[in-house]
Amino acid sequence: MKIAVCVKRVPDTETRIKIGADGKSIDEDGVKFVLNPYDEYAIEEALQLKAKVGDGEVVAIALGRDTSQETIRTALAMGVDRGVLLQTESVSLDPVAVGKVLAAELAGYDLILFGKLAIDDYSQAVGTIVAELLGIASVSAIGHLEIADGKGTAEREIEGGVEVVEFSLPAVVTADKGLNEPRYPALRGIMMAKKKPLEVKPVELDGGGITVSDLTLPPERPEGRILGEGPDAVPLLIEALRTEAKVL
Repeated sequence: MKIAVCVKRVPDTETRIKIGADGKSIDEDGVKFVLNPYDEYAIEEALQLKAKVGDGEVVAIALGRDTSQETIRTALAMGVDRGVLLQTESVSLDPVAVGKVLAAELAGYDLILFGKLAIDDYSQAVGTIVAELLGIASVSAIGHLEIADGKGTAEREIEGGVEVVEFSLPAVVTADKGLNEPRYPALRGIMMAKKKPLEVKPVELDGGGITVSDLTLPPERPEGRILGEGPDAVPLLIEALRTEAKVL
């Protein structure tokens, strides 16, 4: 089975974000970047499927600058066989533009996995767009997956229950939290990742139909204050919640 996992380099959720001098992008100086957390579930599922089948190949594919090689190396350290960087210096927030470039590379795979979403833009659309461009089945936000005899069965949570979807390969699925428990790269895996093949392919990425006019940070939260102590503070707290916070 030939499996592709699309991965993305994103800012760590705990890093401090600063707006760049142009007012339209973030200042990456001092920002820690990591493998998109939802992509970790996709990688783990691909590795487990390969182990269950007993043969095949898992390929990590990223679209971005040279710095995305570090993200691919993380996937290789987890156990992925090889990596492909679709190298571009341009950045697009348009999932259609991104999907077109990825789809051109992903033709011919039996199964393509994405994380449900990337935590930097939350578009939650690229996987579905790639499936549509390739003309294959797509199942989003899965919490369980079974593959056998060229067919798949996926489960995903919906309001009030669990939806079961059956589909034929090739297909695209996007992984939700809880699909599995992603492994941590072991020291041996990190050392082996340095020797695994990583191909760099320059690509052209158009800007698409989405542009950034400006970025602004959320307003600072007001400082807290102590209304009182003990039972005497309860009426004051209720009044503040009703008239100031307006949550009651």
